[in-house]
Amino acid sequence: MISVVIPCYRSSKTIEKVVNLTAAELDRLGRYDYEFVLVDDCSPDNGATAAVLQKLSEEHPYVKSILLARNAGQHNALMAALNYASGDTLIGMDDDMQTHPSQLQYLLAEFDKGYDIVYGYYPEKKHSGFRNFGSYINYLSVRILIGKPKELKTSSYWVVRRFVRDYVIQYKSPYAYMQGLFLRTTRNISCIPIRHYEREVGKSNYTFSKLVKLWSNIMGFSVVPLRMATYVGYIFSVIGIIGALVIIIRKLLMPAMAMGWPSMMVAICFFSGINLLFMGLIGEYIGRMFLGMNKAPQYVVRKICGADTVENGEEQ
Repeated sequence: MISVVIPCYRSSKTIEKVVNLTAAELDRLGRYDYEFVLVDDCSPDNGATAAVLQKLSEEHPYVKSILLARNAGQHNALMAALNYASGDTLIGMDDDMQTHPSQLQYLLAEFDKGYDIVYGYYPEKKHSGFRNFGSYINYLSVRILIGKPKELKTSSYWVVRRFVRDYVIQYKSPYAYMQGLFLRTTRNISCIPIRHYEREVGKSNYTFSKLVKLWSNIMGFSVVPLRMATYVGYIFSVIGIIGALVIIIRKLLMPAMAMGWPSMMVAICFFSGINLLFMGLIGEYIGRMFLGMNKAPQYVVRKICGADTVENGEEQ
């Protein structure tokens, strides 16, 4: 069975088309055994998205809709979908028609070659310049912090095997990051170029603060920032020792030399800022450990509609 997992946020005008076109494409490819797991991430649209998802579950026996009680974020909503998916092959898509169903044939053809994970990537993205810049920063960060191979290009359009899903859903922290979870599961990964379509309705729901929050989740999969703090400490300690020696030598050679109050204050402010920066970084790690020990949920399920539903109000 193929499970198509889709996080939904303000997608009442597009998600039905996504489901219908994807189902038609899977039928055309001869993949008749499939299900859709749709997760409404507590969309702030007066229940419009939730109503469409429930309608789809009532009309199609292969659609399961999960309604979250609070907004959990795209990656945590994906974790909810993965937890309730039953397929041996799982496909991740978006709800806005940019990850177009017509491109499934290329992903599945590559997946059939034996890879554990296949990503579709976009040689030409239909995002704004701001989003493209953010994507590039994310690409560099994942390469440096997690060690993603240089040649591997990723997106939110992917196909994975069930054993990958089984390991991924063991992660219970509320700071899920799908690339990090996939990369620490297997390195038998491929990527293929596909077409990126224009967003059909509205604009991206990612604000600057949401992008920064998502980017910060990379820290949960790397200790490189902490090591950087150590290295920066070493570097500035050496610079401080060298600077002190220079000042002592100059004072010995020129006893009348006045010591500079402004330069001293600048140095104090600079090094205080460095200390506070890395104290905040360490505090972020400790805070996430604290929330993890307190078992802060990734998501809270209010209701599930469709086949094989379970009791409402489940937490993960």
